[in-house]
Amino acid sequence: MLKYYKGQDKVEKGFRFLKSDAFSISKVYLKNKSRIEALTMIMVLCLMIYSIAEWKLRTKLEEENETVPDQKGKPTKRPTMRWIFFKFQGITGLITQKKGKTKSEILNMEEIHWKILSLMGEKYENIYL
Repeated sequence: MLKYYKGQDKVEKGFRFLKSDAFSISKVYLKNKSRIEALTMIMVLCLMIYSIAEWKLRTKLEEENETVPDQKGKPTKRPTMRWIFFKFQGITGLITQKKGKTKSEILNMEEIHWKILSLMGEKYENIYL
């Protein structure tokens, strides 16, 4: 019983994230019950994916004895996905065509981004290659 009580804060942190400004939605979309239920389901699904990604990265950092810089630049083995998502802001894909040839490239990628993607797995790296 105590174990479940102590684990309650993890769930509460997740719902605090869902209630943050990152998920601001106009009240116009929440006029009927089915829309509220659908939005709730989507938000819970997002929280699940967010939690799994955070767990996966933290586990891999621990296994590999690696760290990533936190908001203050100090090494950490327990970054939040919110911070990781923030680190990936500003990365853009550029597709150009010249003389019938299409070229695509990812802009603003730094070593830390490749390190995080490598820790997350090959599938994640391939998205940016």
